Parts: sequence; structure tokens; C-alpha cells
Amino acid sequence: MDDKQFSTPASIAEVKIKDQFWQTLMELIRTQVIPYQWDALNDRIEGAEPSHCMKNFKIAAGLEKGKFAGRVFQDSDFAKWIEAVGYCLVWHKDSALEKVADAAIDIVCAAQQADGYLNTYYILNGLDKRSTNLQDNHELYCLGHMIEGAISYYQATGKDKLLKATIRYVDYVDTILGPEQGKKHGYPGHEVIELALVKLYHITKDEKHLKLAKYFIDERGQQPLYFQEETKRYGNDFPWKDSYFQYKYYQADQPVRSQQVAEGHAVRATYLYSGMTDVARLTKDEELYAACKRIWNNMTQRQMYITGSIGASAYGESFTYDYDLPNDTVYGETCASIGAVFFARRMLEISPEGEYADVIEKELFNGILSGMSMDGKSFFYVNPLEVVPEASKKDQLHRHVEVERQKWFGCACCPPNIARLFASLGSYIYSYSAKSNTLWLHLYIGGELTHTFDSQEVNFTVATNYPWDEDVEITVSLAESKEFTYALRIPGWCKAYELNVNGEKANASIVSGYAYLKREWENGDVIHLHFAMPIEVMQANPKVREDLGKVAMMRGPIVYCLEEADNGPNLHRIYLCDTQNFHVQFEPDLLGGVVSIISSGKMLDEKSWKENTLYQSYREPVWQIKKIKWIPYYAWSNRTPGEMTVWVKY
Repeated sequence: MDDKQFSTPASIAEVKIKDQFWQTLMELIRTQVIPYQWDALNDRIEGAEPSHCMKNFKIAAGLEKGKFAGRVFQDSDFAKWIEAVGYCLVWHKDSALEKVADAAIDIVCAAQQADGYLNTYYILNGLDKRSTNLQDNHELYCLGHMIEGAISYYQATGKDKLLKATIRYVDYVDTILGPEQGKKHGYPGHEVIELALVKLYHITKDEKHLKLAKYFIDERGQQPLYFQEETKRYGNDFPWKDSYFQYKYYQADQPVRSQQVAEGHAVRATYLYSGMTDVARLTKDEELYAACKRIWNNMTQRQMYITGSIGASAYGESFTYDYDLPNDTVYGETCASIGAVFFARRMLEISPEGEYADVIEKELFNGILSGMSMDGKSFFYVNPLEVVPEASKKDQLHRHVEVERQKWFGCACCPPNIARLFASLGSYIYSYSAKSNTLWLHLYIGGELTHTFDSQEVNFTVATNYPWDEDVEITVSLAESKEFTYALRIPGWCKAYELNVNGEKANASIVSGYAYLKREWENGDVIHLHFAMPIEVMQANPKVREDLGKVAMMRGPIVYCLEEADNGPNLHRIYLCDTQNFHVQFEPDLLGGVVSIISSGKMLDEKSWKENTLYQSYREPVWQIKKIKWIPYYAWSNRTPGEMTVWVKY
């Protein structure tokens, strides 16, 4: 991997987001979503499924009496919430929120056992049973999220109480799991601790933490298979014994370096691939990186929806097979799209290639943003590309597809995952390499970054109304002239662009989707990018059976859809007629302010059919000419519930 140009993401503290689109969302996360989710974790949301999360910690700490309730992984909801809190406190100091978080941490740490163990399910159900079902009971998963939350809060506040508690827990795990004789040769059924341990290694510089992360990756799928031995030894159930999945569900049917495709539970998979990429980079493991690249290509080129959603099947919340992308029964879990962002960001750190940032952008604007309502108080677990309300209500195969976002879930992984991702948005915009004196701009989000090149500070101010407008302006401010390279991503969706510096066409080298500007920069230099954003009528590979004869609409990074609120019912009878003429307009009062699209279409008239006849001999159809209105996919189901579709007939 010596030929790779490794880069480091700019930290949240270095970036100030001042962007009409994203700043509004981040303020929503800070002022509405985090307080709402704190109420949810304390079972104070009327009409929502109870969480039991904080109550479990209080019982485990001896502060209340009762029994464990909720899912086996309920602790992780607090961990993701405190992680989001930490990120928010970096870019907006809030003493009241910090006080709430400190009190919550006190409760959590009070539940820690003398040997460092901290998991309420086993503390309340019997410590003698811990580490007897690593396959399904999420102990290491909960620890992984707790590590991430502790690091975030420590970096924001300097307070290390939770961080020290998680390190003690990791020390305990290291005494019972590992390759050494006398230890269990186990690893997590639900991955995430791998990438979390790498984060911890960056904080502690303790090789033990990197070594443990590498062990979990190297041991996974090795024979004899630990999960098989564990099931026999402790008499556990194996949920997938009659399934095609078997151990593919856990990405454990073979060693990770031998795996060829993205498989199994999509969230587990993307968390694993993220950890694999981290370890490959830090250890310069070419074989492991090759596996990551191979799996990435399969996931993005054969198993990803146009919205970025992954995990086509509700059965196992899983990947299935190449080009199997049904729109109406899709699972497309919000957490899986977030996992894809984690994976993409880590691949980007190894090699700055535009395809990775393209996926991050696709997910942010489409696959993830759709998972939360515009008021931040309800959420989608599943992100369908086609919805018929009656089917969701009456057809068991569609029961997982909600027509309206829900206030909360008994399995509430997605809401706090959304909060922590968007609260940390600043860390996805830039990365840099001190070795090559290069700064990469990955995402076009308005704001400021101050970066140091060879001890000299340089400020970059980005002004844009992206994704609605086509222009981005970047102003460079520095005390004295300085040579360095500034690399700007040319989005994969962009077919035509103009790049100027100080009003003159820029002399840029285009490499792997980035325009590299290497020059002696002067104070006040201005970079101007103009992206042409025509409407793109998209079609799927003909191997995608469900989309044959259909098209979808994109403008820039935004995927569009039809909704019943604008087009009436029976969206399946609508055809697009003209792929050239569109009316594009910004509507400030629609769905928080969006660009909508009007196109020409037609709708199959019921007059084509004999009344009360289920089948008939072919006759020429009767059409109604119809104007079709498209809205951004992420904004659907924020008005009157009804039908929705991304793909339409053509």
C-alpha cells in the first residue's frame, strides 16, 4: 500500500458549517432531536414504544429496583446518544446539555462492575452467563458503541470518566478473548467494536487496542468456527439453521480475506468492512485492503439502490444477490446507509478517489436524510422506493414498509445513529495529507476551515447554495503566499463543469475524480466552480428486473420521487412521456424549501378497461395527458400519507 496517498479527515473542531441546507439540519439535531431522544431513552414520549435504556442502567447501578427490559442491545442507544451529544458540544457549547450528559454518565458508570464489566443485560440477568453467546447477544457491539460515545464526549469536553470506564471494560475483554491459550477465540456476532477499537487506539496509542481490533478481524470465519463451538458448548439456539444464510448472516462463513461479495446483515457487514479498512490502513495489509476493495465494488455496483440504500431483504435485514433490488419490499435500513458512509470514508482515507465521496454524498442527501422527518421527531427504519399504503397494511410481505415515520422503535438503532452522523458532519467535508501538502474538499457544504500547512494557517471559506444551485465559491485567506495543493471533487453525477481561479480558467490536473490545483496561493484568491445541473433521466442495468422499462429522476446529487400528495393515487399507471423538457423551480414554502420538477406525462385511463373485468383481450389504451410533479426523495411522507414511487414507466 506504499503507492496509496493516505489522508486524515479534518476534525469537527476545525470546521465551521455555515450552510443553509445543512446548518438548519444540524441545529435541528442539536435543539430538537437530541432532547427528544433523551426523553425517548427515559420513556417520556407519549405513544412511542418504551426504550427502557436509562431505566436499565439505573437498576443495574442499584438506584432503582426492577428487571431488565427491552432488547439485549439496549445499552447502545445511550452510547450513540452520548456520541451525538459530544459532537454537538464541539461546535456549540451548551452547559445545560453538558450537565444532563454528565448526570447520565454518572448513572452509566455507577453500573460498572469491579472487574470493569459494563453491560446491563448480563448484570441484571446473571453475570455467570456473560460471554456465552457472543454470536447473538451483542455484548461487544454495545461496548463498541460505548467506546465511540466515550471518545466523542472526551474530545468535546476533556472529561474522561466514561472513557476510563470503557477502557477498563476493554481491559476486561482482553483478558478473556484473544488468540492466546486459555482465552476464548471468540469475536462479535454484531460488528462495530473493530472500528471502535481503532478509534480508541488513536486516543490511547496503546498497541493492545489495535491488536485486539486486528484479532477480531483475523479470527472471524476461521475454522473451527467459534460460533459453532459456542452454540454446542452453551446450548444456544442458532437462528439461521434452516436458512440459506447460515453463518453468512454474520459475515463469518469464511475468513474475511476470502470474502468476495457483500453478504448477510447489511449493518453488521458495513461496520465490519469499516473496521477491516481501518486495520488494513494502519497495518498496511495489502490482502485485507484487496478484500475491502472487492467487497466495495460489489456493494456499490451491484447491490446498491439509486438512493444509496443497501440491504434489499427484510429477511435478515440483508444483502441478497447481485442486481436483486426490489423497490416495494426493500429493507434499506437507515443504519445500513450510515454504515456505508463509514466504509466509504475509510476507503477515502486510504486513497482519495471520487467514487468514495460520491457514495457519502448520495447517502447523506438520499439514503439517510429520508430516515428522519423534517421536525426531527419521527423516523423511518426502512427506506422504500415504492409505497402503496394498502399493501403495507394488508400484505405480510410489505408489513415492514411504513407509510409514515414512527415516533420511536423498540429496536431504536436508527434514530440515535442519524443524530450522531449529522452531528459529526464536519468531519466528512475535508481530509489532508501533511506528507504531500494536499487538502481535499470532498463535500460542497458552506462554511469555513482553517488548516495549517508547514506551520502557516490558511483559511478557506466556502459559499454555496448547493444542492439547489450550481455554483460554489471558495475564498483563500492567508498571511503570506504559500504553495500547496487544493483538490476539489468533481462529482460523479456531473457531466460538465467550469473551474476558475480569480476569474481565469484553472490549470487543474484531474485524477480519480478530483481536480488538483497546485500553485502559489495568495491572500484573497478565489476559486469558482460551476456544476451544470440538468435533469438526468436515469435507467437501471437491465439485470435489475424490477426497473426494466422504468426511469428515475435526478438533479445533481438529489434523487426525486412522485408522491400522491402532488400527483393523486395510482402512481403505477403514470408514464413519463418526454425526457427533454422539464420545468425546474425552487419552492421556498414546500417541504422546508426544495427544488421541484414538473415533467410531461400520461396516465392510463380506466376507460381502457371494461367495467368489472379482471382480464380482457388487448385493446389500444386510453391515456390522460398529465403533468407530473417530482419532489426530493428525502422529503417524502412529510405531508399527507399516501403512495410514493421513485421509478416510473417510460
